[in-house]
Amino acid sequence: MRTVIFDLDGTLADTSADLIAAANACFAGQGLGMPLDPRADAATAFRGGRAMLRLGFARTRPAWSETDLEAQYRQFLDFYGQAIDRQTRLYPGAARAVQRLGAAGYRLGVCTNKPEALAESLLVRLGVRALFGSLVGADSLPTRKPDPAPYVAAVERAGGVVDRSFLVGDTITDRDTARAAGVSCALVTFGPEGRGVARLNPEALLDHFDGMFDLAERLLPGRAVGGGD
Repeated sequence: MRTVIFDLDGTLADTSADLIAAANACFAGQGLGMPLDPRADAATAFRGGRAMLRLGFARTRPAWSETDLEAQYRQFLDFYGQAIDRQTRLYPGAARAVQRLGAAGYRLGVCTNKPEALAESLLVRLGVRALFGSLVGADSLPTRKPDPAPYVAAVERAGGVVDRSFLVGDTITDRDTARAAGVSCALVTFGPEGRGVARLNPEALLDHFDGMFDLAERLLPGRAVGGGD
């Protein structure tokens, strides 16, 4: 079964503004203002909550500790869960591209370092959860990306096999995950780094979801009929 696994943040959807708003709410609650910028710090947002908190603490309270960070991370998840889709949008053509792949027999899944419950909630709110046969989040297994186990689980839970699959992502984490799993990786160029992700040497670049189907046919050649091949 030919299978395509997608990252979520920065790949299927631009979640950066809502992520940064949640992190800024943590800092504001400590009287530290709002040190993160929704545009300038979007790339950090796609690296996760802890990355944003580290950056904000570095700008406002250099003497912070990992204990401080973990306490605020729990608060960050609460803030984010309460306003998970206020500004988040699917990237243009994403839903249409996933639908076309599914109609052609591809098995589809999501592998993300967002906690599973939050990823589930967001995909439902965006109206695309039913398009994916699997969802593996940061806490679904004992390990997370770039360990290959979550990717393998996403493929298998979608009904596919790893050696007939590839990963679509946006960061070095996705590049390293694919390499560890022994599969190809396509990186999107419509994130904060643009075509700068080419430096990571993925097997393919995706400039727009309109090109997703042709890219899949190139990376996984073969005719997908009925249940796929």
